[in-house]
Amino acid sequence: MRPRHSGPAQNRSTAKPARKSGRRHPLATVALLAIGLGLTGGAYAAFTTTTASAETAPAAASQASVDEGKKLFQANCATCHGMEAQGTDAAPSLIGVGAAAVDFQVGTGRMPMQMQGPQAQEKPVQFTDEQTAALADYVASLAPGPSIPEQKYLDGKGDAARGAELFRINCAMCHNVAGAGGALTEGKYAPPLTGVSAKHIYEAMITGPQNMPVFNDLNVDPQGKADIITYLMYIQEHPSPGGFELGSLGPVAEGLFLWIFGLGAIVALTVWITAKSN
Repeated sequence: MRPRHSGPAQNRSTAKPARKSGRRHPLATVALLAIGLGLTGGAYAAFTTTTASAETAPAAASQASVDEGKKLFQANCATCHGMEAQGTDAAPSLIGVGAAAVDFQVGTGRMPMQMQGPQAQEKPVQFTDEQTAALADYVASLAPGPSIPEQKYLDGKGDAARGAELFRINCAMCHNVAGAGGALTEGKYAPPLTGVSAKHIYEAMITGPQNMPVFNDLNVDPQGKADIITYLMYIQEHPSPGGFELGSLGPVAEGLFLWIFGLGAIVALTVWITAKSN
């Protein structure tokens, strides 16, 4: 008998299937995406942290000033903010708010609050400049935060035209295009900016008090903030070229003025003419 040779079919049945070269694991794409997102997020976090640290690094304060500020804080602020400024149910934590927030809130008399309400109102200042500086130094020593701005951004020598544009884009919807202020919801309001010092305007932009958003240096750079301050100084120093500005409250106030006094004058004139004819 002739030996039986195995055919191609038999060879295929006994041979192990060869593994395809270059085949990816199903989770390889997910892993690559996760690695890419992690590297991108880490690089962005490192960049923003470095930038924020450079922008908000507090000036070196003497230990004596920090100690004095701690005493003032524990005697006047700890009831609401906690002995270590960690915050309570009555008031937020102050760790990381920086010297600028303290200088604004205390320097405008908003803190300590006189009474609980929708927002802290401006009132006569309760502390001297030295005490305010000591409080700011103490809070700044707890954690990095926005520092008090440099004088070169507060001299009002920026670009008023660019400042007007930035103000209209970022601020006018609440504060009015002329900085006259305006009402918000739930009893809150955007205060008028007339008579406010350049330092406090800058500090408000970088700390976001009350209902105001924070405009850090990635939103509006320091020179842009200086330009906004220049614009606000300009409109305060130059009267309205159109005559009586009616508080710069816009067309509603102007229309109401015309409706009451203009229509009233027409009615009074009509009555006078009728009386004369009779």
